[in-house]
Amino acid sequence: MPTHAQQLLSLLARTSFKLGQFKLSSGGTSDYYIDCRTTTLHAEGGRLTGEAILDLLNENKIQAEAAGGLTMGADPIVSNVATASAWRAQQHPGAPLIHGFLVRKAEKQHGTARRIEGFCREGARVVIVDDVCTTGASTINAIEAAREAAMIVAAVVCIVERQEANGRPAVEAAAAGAPFLTLFTAVQVRAEHVHQLEQDPLTR
Repeated sequence: MPTHAQQLLSLLARTSFKLGQFKLSSGGTSDYYIDCRTTTLHAEGGRLTGEAILDLLNENKIQAEAAGGLTMGADPIVSNVATASAWRAQQHPGAPLIHGFLVRKAEKQHGTARRIEGFCREGARVVIVDDVCTTGASTINAIEAAREAAMIVAAVVCIVERQEANGRPAVEAAAAGAPFLTLFTAVQVRAEHVHQLEQDPLTR
């Protein structure tokens, strides 16, 4: 049976990958675009996202109390990981729960005026998650916010790494020794997309 990651890759390639000419948030242009939210907000895609990230954390022996990232790309990922951890804990008593938190792009100007919503505890080990890493700016933003809240960044995870020249080095520098893990590269998603077109071109 295909792994959670293999199933997620198939869905990403089918629903989130587009060929064409696109302007990126970094200001550059690309002949492809990956909108992970069409997959992470998909019912089955969400389930697979949570399960695949938990598998990745387990494979790399990463222990954490929470997962979080910059709104809004990280929002469904965080919810999916937290929910998947609850299902696993129910099926396997003793399995760790991973709670969720979201990082605002700026502190809210009312109420508690805090930047982090959800789980936030000094000294807690957390995983920073993101959907697509290009320059790594949003990931780095979340890393900095977690550290400002006195949480310990245990790892950084993104669903798809575009493998831009400065992306990984910038994230790794900000992570300061915490591993930067990726489920897929853009090359892998593109290859799966092309494979699906070759198998059934009428699906597009």
